Amino acid sequence: MVSSAIVPQPEIVYRHSVMVRITHWVNAFCLLVLLVSGLQIFNAHPTLYFGEKSEPDRAVLSMRAVEQPDGSYRGITTIGSAQFDTTGVLGLSRDASGEYEDRGFPSWITLPSYRDLATGRRWHFFFAWLFVLNGLAYLIYAAWSGHVRRDLAPTRSQLRHIGQSIWEHVRFHFPKGEEAKSYNVLQKLAYLAVIFGLLPLVVLTGLTMSPAMNAAFPFMLDVFGGRQSARTIHFLCATGITLFVVVHLVMVVATGTWNNIRSMITGRYVIETEEATHGK
Repeated sequence: MVSSAIVPQPEIVYRHSVMVRITHWVNAFCLLVLLVSGLQIFNAHPTLYFGEKSEPDRAVLSMRAVEQPDGSYRGITTIGSAQFDTTGVLGLSRDASGEYEDRGFPSWITLPSYRDLATGRRWHFFFAWLFVLNGLAYLIYAAWSGHVRRDLAPTRSQLRHIGQSIWEHVRFHFPKGEEAKSYNVLQKLAYLAVIFGLLPLVVLTGLTMSPAMNAAFPFMLDVFGGRQSARTIHFLCATGITLFVVVHLVMVVATGTWNNIRSMITGRYVIETEEATHGK
């Protein structure tokens, strides 16, 4: 039996500053409301195009209910020239009363659940501005405090060993000890891509769909190739952010749910050493 006096104890480090924690949770709540209210808005016309105008023959994505020869309906999702039967989820799903209705995304994932484009827009626009202000506060803090340079910028050594990091993640072998005190290279690259890529792009394409912004800054339509292209890019960015959040939550669970949540609430993160893990 190993004595507890000689077993290395886990080390507690201060990992997240107050500003990072506050903006993280505000950002998470804003993204949740923006996603579900955005799907409500999308349901008003569940079809995407590239270009300036809506041209049904050139749709890149559509969700609709299609009548069958026997008079019943099927939910059909079309991506390019490929068609998929998505009855019950996309194109045709049950409403609150249990009856099937023609709609893009189902009622349980939209805000509000019932068809109300105006309410969906009010929720979406309010939280979009809160999301922008919160993001600006984070960026100003990150630049002023050195958070980007110190915590997010990958080192040359990390970049050289990125292949090894990918292989270790595939096998669910995660850093311990000193290596766990900072973000790994995959975390850093993912955070940088979202913070300086997807999030600014989703904001800019959202603004490009606003008639008021078009009047003030007409060049934005040219930059994104037209209103419908901006809408499609906006949808793709939202999809990318959703995938990032799903992977992020999986990694939170895989690397220690309570330790990660506690560190994002209190800032304190427990570093497990190999020796401490084996000594338990």
